[in-house]
Amino acid sequence: MRAIVIGGGVGGAASAIALRRVGVEVTIYEAYADPAGPVGSFLSLASNGLRALDALGCLATVQKAGWPVERQRLWAETGKLLGDTPRGRLAGDPLMSVTLMRGQLVKALRAHAVHAGVRIVTGQRLVGAVTQGQTVRAEFDTGLTAEADLLVGADGIWSTTRRILDPGAPEPTYAGLYSASGTASGLTITPGTFNMVFGRNGAFIYLAAPDGSIWWSAQVASPRQPDLDAIDLGLLQRLYRHEQMPSAILATVTEWHRPTLMHVLAEVPTWHSDRIVLVGDAGHPVGAGQGASMAIEDAVVLARALEYSDLPIALGDYAWQRRARIAKMVKSASANRDAKTAGPIARRLRNLFMPLALRHFYERGTSWLYTHDVTAGWRASAGTGR
Repeated sequence: MRAIVIGGGVGGAASAIALRRVGVEVTIYEAYADPAGPVGSFLSLASNGLRALDALGCLATVQKAGWPVERQRLWAETGKLLGDTPRGRLAGDPLMSVTLMRGQLVKALRAHAVHAGVRIVTGQRLVGAVTQGQTVRAEFDTGLTAEADLLVGADGIWSTTRRILDPGAPEPTYAGLYSASGTASGLTITPGTFNMVFGRNGAFIYLAAPDGSIWWSAQVASPRQPDLDAIDLGLLQRLYRHEQMPSAILATVTEWHRPTLMHVLAEVPTWHSDRIVLVGDAGHPVGAGQGASMAIEDAVVLARALEYSDLPIALGDYAWQRRARIAKMVKSASANRDAKTAGPIARRLRNLFMPLALRHFYERGTSWLYTHDVTAGWRASAGTGR
């Protein structure tokens, strides 16, 4: 079987690796010369995503590219500690959450893909795809065409593949938040701890990197879509002037990343045809720190389905397996966004009840997410080919 993967980011590279493990010949077509370049900020991989990486043989490399983060602390805008829980896992899980730059994760996955025999072609942007009998032909903006048995759309939230599958598919909409991030120095932060402050104007995340710098990200609530060129450090300093730690960190910024708008996507009704399938943000951007992990899970589930079923049946099985989990994750992400944009009354209620909820219901409320294992029984059997 031959597969074309559209997009060389996290979802595309992971899908290519997974497909190679079941004997598929894979070529990635990527629009940008370097999808591992300085795009995006840092991200975290929770235990569910790490288990999927382990099945792909990439876990140790990714762990080396980042660092483990054991705890997560949630803070009110007043400085009150709302909760202290394991980060991205349940207590006792040996797989500790890993934090790293998005570009480093993509670089690691691409290296594994190439080592596995994946061909990567850059500078090619998909503009069309036509299914003809048992093959699908991809068409690119350079005039290049390519044929394969399967086309995997891993081209992100602005997916061209999604529009080809269904011209009436929903389009991303502004989520009421924008993000700015960077690094700072000169402050002592507890290592191994992910901190989130629910500020008056949005969430503020910070953690200590191994080199002593502070990685931070502000997720600012803004009902109207802002002009990104008008957002600067001075604006953030004013927005977070009442929150002690965010204010202190923003006073010592050493690096500033260009702000980005945060988007949401309504449920996508069509994830696949007989020859085309969506993975990752192309079909279901989830947010809440699970985007990369869910894309990697997708890759493993897709490859497992292809290992045991003919193509059209396998694609239907993949979608059936993923739909309910993704829907639950999207609902959780929506609640996460609401907490970041809460008004004064909602903040007071959150500050009152969140400590109780985290203390008594954290494990019950997150076990469905962190204990889920898409790789069960696959590590030993993968790689037999078809």
